[in-house]
Amino acid sequence: MTARPNPKPGAKPAQARRPKPAAPRGRPAMLMLGGCFMLSAVLRAADPASALAVEIPKLAAGSEAGAPPAAPAAAAEGPTHSDLAALLETLREREAQLDARAEALATRAKVIEAAEAKLNDQMARLEDAEARLGALLRVADNAAEKDVGKLVATFQTMEGKRAGPIFESMDTAFAAGLLSRMDEAAAAAILSALSPEKAYAVTVHIAGQNAAAPRE
Repeated sequence: MTARPNPKPGAKPAQARRPKPAAPRGRPAMLMLGGCFMLSAVLRAADPASALAVEIPKLAAGSEAGAPPAAPAAAAEGPTHSDLAALLETLREREAQLDARAEALATRAKVIEAAEAKLNDQMARLEDAEARLGALLRVADNAAEKDVGKLVATFQTMEGKRAGPIFESMDTAFAAGLLSRMDEAAAAAILSALSPEKAYAVTVHIAGQNAAAPRE
């Protein structure tokens, strides 16, 4: 064992050094917090709407709680699951609307197609009826022409005195039509047998027909 040296006579024993008490750790934080509030008060007094004056107390509160100050959002967050689900539901509804509209258009097209087919059938029937009517009119015209020809031939063989009373009772236009088909001698004999008034009316009518007839 090592022998400790004997103290000198009359010397006071050396006292052991005590460590200095450490400064409280929360004091700098309190000082910083107080400074932040003071700076915020000054900024609010100068400009109450200042963003810095509003954010400084928030930063100070975060420092006091020991949490780092919240950084401002740099960008908007991406779409969430609920957003995607809502978008998908909207697309499904839109697809259903388009399907319903397409079905309605298809039904309308079928109705229009059926109406067009019915109209075409009616037009075909109408054209067929017109063709048959035209044929009947031609037959009637031919028959009437034959009948008129027979009448003309009959009156031409009659004496004027006998045919005159018959033409006197005829319609002026019809009598003029018959006389215009006869030869000149037979027509003149019949006209001479008519009354002056009837003969004048028939002659004017024949002259009007000849004037309206096309010329080459």
